[in-house]
Amino acid sequence: MSTVGWAKQSDEGGAGGGGRPARTEPPGGPAGDGQPVVADGMMPLWAVSLDWELRRGRQVILNGQIRDRWWFADRPASFREVVAGLLEARGAEVVGWWDPVGGLTFPLPGHAERFDELREGRSSGRAQTPGGAATPGGASGTGTPPDAAGTRPPPQGRGDAEGPLDGAPDASARARRGDERDRGRERLLTPRQSGRPRSFEDVVATVHRLVALPDAAVAFVFEDVDHHLPPGRPESHLGYLRLRAAMTDAVTPRSAAGPAPHARNAVLCAVGDVGRLPGWFHLEDPRVAALHIGPPDPSERRLWLTWLLRTFNGAHESSRADLEALVGATDGMLGWDIDSLARTSWMRNAPVGKPDKLLELHRLNVSVDPWTQLDRETVAGAAGALGSRVVGQSVAVNAVASALQSAFVGVDFGSSGTARPRGAFFFVGPTGVGKTELAKSVAELMFGDQSAYARFDMSEYQQEHAAERLAGAPPGYIGHEQGGELTRRVQERPFSVLLFDEIEKAHPKVLDKFLQILEDGRLTDGRGQTAYFSQCLIIFTSNTGADQVRSLLEERDRLSYPQLEAHFTRAVEEKFRQIGRPEIYGRLKPGVVVFDMLRPEHVARIADRLLGELAESVRERHRVELVPDTDTLHPWITERMSDPAHQAYGGRQIRNELELVRAAVVGHLLVNRPEPGSRIRVGLGADSRPWVTADGAGPFAGEGSVRS
Repeated sequence: MSTVGWAKQSDEGGAGGGGRPARTEPPGGPAGDGQPVVADGMMPLWAVSLDWELRRGRQVILNGQIRDRWWFADRPASFREVVAGLLEARGAEVVGWWDPVGGLTFPLPGHAERFDELREGRSSGRAQTPGGAATPGGASGTGTPPDAAGTRPPPQGRGDAEGPLDGAPDASARARRGDERDRGRERLLTPRQSGRPRSFEDVVATVHRLVALPDAAVAFVFEDVDHHLPPGRPESHLGYLRLRAAMTDAVTPRSAAGPAPHARNAVLCAVGDVGRLPGWFHLEDPRVAALHIGPPDPSERRLWLTWLLRTFNGAHESSRADLEALVGATDGMLGWDIDSLARTSWMRNAPVGKPDKLLELHRLNVSVDPWTQLDRETVAGAAGALGSRVVGQSVAVNAVASALQSAFVGVDFGSSGTARPRGAFFFVGPTGVGKTELAKSVAELMFGDQSAYARFDMSEYQQEHAAERLAGAPPGYIGHEQGGELTRRVQERPFSVLLFDEIEKAHPKVLDKFLQILEDGRLTDGRGQTAYFSQCLIIFTSNTGADQVRSLLEERDRLSYPQLEAHFTRAVEEKFRQIGRPEIYGRLKPGVVVFDMLRPEHVARIADRLLGELAESVRERHRVELVPDTDTLHPWITERMSDPAHQAYGGRQIRNELELVRAAVVGHLLVNRPEPGSRIRVGLGADSRPWVTADGAGPFAGEGSVRS
């Protein structure tokens, strides 16, 4: 439920009055002018919505940011202070607050004593008659009515009311015994002054009894009841039934005054996530409403920052434009975050005139920019390091190396208010040409570990509901409390390489999630927590158009790179138009990199790298040195990969062809069991059949050396 509302507030009880917030008026004020209300220092907008629901006679389940701080009565206040102050302003004589840790407490002075009076059936000078006039002495629940002077006459005994008769010595004793019996009977009928209820069941029973009595205006709030009554337990089900009975059986007190004749005694719940409550608890009764409390809206953030601006670093040099830029940059932040932002500006020496830098330092919570910690020589030679891992893709390697260098230097055309990712690429081309390998190489260059990157296989996101896996399920759905896979990863490791493999297989609804990431550099999950991508390098890979490569190769002897680039560029653009998401392609177009197909001069290099990995495996497991016979292997693999059917599968086909060599080596190790330290050689005969023989060129040199 939205907290956007319409209301007017009077000046009664403002900050100058030193107390209570003003009572909110009906929509548009008494005159009904219907003008929207913006935040002021008296009451947050969600509290205005709460006031309306109470006036409608509903009980409310408050959920969302109940741990945050808010501006209330011209000062920062906790959620409990805001709700208790609002309920007292509405005329509640008792505001009770229950939570699993503290039990039943009373946040406002004097309310505990009034609660004891009502619970024990005693009266006070604040009691109201049905007509609304205060009765000086009140009315006892069981005693004798007071006389005209407001005093209660003494109880009469069985003896003569005028006193004992003269000459009757035992009359006085009989009268005293009668008085004692009457006093005992009166004490028996008077409620005992026991301690306040402690257990949840006793508190709910007492609240149920008090809110159903019209003698006084009372209000009770049950906080974190979802933690006390976990789902799936029979006692929890009964506890929710009792609590809902207290909510729905509450009556309108006779002492209610003002323009809200239908306002009932309030029984409210406050939980962080309404999804943890049973659905029937609030969905099956129209008298119970759920009110979501989200982060402060722009007007509320402007209110916070206007009051806090003087505490920021560089506030004396700031302008109104700086304030508005900070209002926009803090979108999605909570009151606590906004309050601590001023401290960050001093701790990190970030003036308020540079909101983007201030927000980046505040969110990352690190002392240095991680991109500046990369080795300068490594970044300068990134193209060579990446090119040694990804063979034959100089265009793609140079584009990624340039992005890494730009992120390291930190020079750009400016910012749009929130930092975008440090780089966003769309790798497209034939299958098996090194798209995923380049992403691994970038991760190894940056982190020293090729596995230090997050890979999301988009073939697992072909259904519309799969978008919830990235950003998390909305409130009320299974898995909501876990958040999203993508947002959780970035929140834990903001300095990341993110690989979205085979992006063309994802559902269009999933692709929509990337619009906000690419444009604003952030994504909010189902729990309301925002992940920022300003320190991320994002790589999309796609095989769109790869299925036509084989037919193109059969039509002509050779495809040049410009021809291949034009083919894949058209295929990608057409793909995004077919799924109705051309705007995503528009944002990705500067980062579209077309990978070249494997050329004959690159096949041997890739084969050598795969054979080197095979030799390393043999050496590590069996302490035997494997020497490939390149004179026979190179011509054979080059000829095999000249077939257009094989070229279409790229480097994966080279691995498939070399399976013959691997199988021959495995068979030789099983049958001959060579001694550790020996050397074997593998090659191909004239019939293209692999052979493996013992090599007498010398003993194995030991662990750590490989001879070729």
